[in-house]
Amino acid sequence: MALPIVHNPAYDALFDPDHRFPMGKYRRLAEVLVEDGLAAPGTFIVPAPAPRDWVKLAHDATYVDQVYACAVPRPIEREIGFEVTERTSLRAQCATTGTVLAARLALEHGIACNTAGGSHHARFAQGAGFCTFNDVAVAARLLLADGEISSALVVDLDVHQGDGTADILAGDGRVFTASVHADKNYPVRKKASDFDLGLPDGMDDTAYLKTLALVLEELRGRVPSPDIVFYNAGVDVHAEDRLGRLALTDHGIERRDRMVISHFRARGVPVCGVIGGGYSRDLDALARRHALLHHTASEFAFSARSGSSEAAQG
Repeated sequence: MALPIVHNPAYDALFDPDHRFPMGKYRRLAEVLVEDGLAAPGTFIVPAPAPRDWVKLAHDATYVDQVYACAVPRPIEREIGFEVTERTSLRAQCATTGTVLAARLALEHGIACNTAGGSHHARFAQGAGFCTFNDVAVAARLLLADGEISSALVVDLDVHQGDGTADILAGDGRVFTASVHADKNYPVRKKASDFDLGLPDGMDDTAYLKTLALVLEELRGRVPSPDIVFYNAGVDVHAEDRLGRLALTDHGIERRDRMVISHFRARGVPVCGVIGGGYSRDLDALARRHALLHHTASEFAFSARSGSSEAAQG
């Protein structure tokens, strides 16, 4: 079967091209997936805005209401990195539902991907670092609350530490959080995940992949049978990324994605892929790096559980 891919045009909040956050990558990623034959315009699963009650499972209710009302205090907007407007609020709501749907589709089919998500700097009480809502934390908490899973593993390979995810899920024994990131990069003050590994600046493909192989075996021992894995496949590990400090190539990123996905699919663990960070000015090159996740995931797409996609989305 084809890889289930979740996408909403609202993911692109139409920032000025000179903005530090390359918002246009979401639109271009969807175009690349169509051009490459992984999707057609009518085959994307389109998420609706997330209900507030979903988001409040992982975030402070006052902050959630502020985002929905587009009334976020300026100090918090400065930490997020952009103003919370109708467009950016809608984008955050839809991207959150996108990860929920991708997780449910992964439970049904074995693997599914969002074309956004991985907003791992959003903490319990506020957003930060270009992240408004923590979609992975919301999805994990919702699936747990609904009884769809009893445990989850977050494997975060974005170049930045998943501090918001660690903050929200600290002390929740049902979700194990793992972050492998550039040690000297943002955020300056890290939050303790269940497993953290800070990497030295300039690590290349060979050293990175050897390290990742060891990390996956460590996680196998510590979390032997999670009900689902949320995989943050940030491409800001690339040598040319403006906000990264590592030195992976496109080929190295593709091998990383294959290593992670094959590791968990061989164990029968469903994988929900989210794209995480990537900050190149070259939107086409950036979108194609993000598309490596979807290309690799498509090789592992097959029906792993009975039930309809409608049931997964309900």
